[in-house]
Amino acid sequence: MAGAPLRLLAEDADDLEVISAALQDAVGKVGDIAYEPKARRLTIALNRFRWEGETRQRVRSALQLGGVEKVQTRKVRRDLPDAVVELLALTFEPGEAPSGVVTFQFAGGGDLRAEVECVDAILADLSEPWPTPRTPAHKA
Repeated sequence: MAGAPLRLLAEDADDLEVISAALQDAVGKVGDIAYEPKARRLTIALNRFRWEGETRQRVRSALQLGGVEKVQTRKVRRDLPDAVVELLALTFEPGEAPSGVVTFQFAGGGDLRAEVECVDAILADLSEPWPTPRTPAHKA
């Protein structure tokens, strides 16, 4: 793989901030979000922009949360599996320690909230990176 594939583990809110930075501006399809209630696992496959690279590239990545007790969405068209979502940030709102809520904030005002028993997240690159013509930009 051109450049080392990213493999990150988050066990607290600070670790989750690192994963959030790596996933900023990642894009994916609603159909690539999978919640498995019996396994208490949420998996999201995304094409993330390689902020750590020297050239403009994207790479297929997956984020998996363990210990998920409940998932809710707002303004995410689950009835349209091919609808594209752009991830802006991940945040953790603590509850009764060590539980809390991990929120995926998407462009356009949508979000996904996962109630977790603790922060238990893994981010891994799954493919070779490929060139992309644009660097994500944000209005000031």
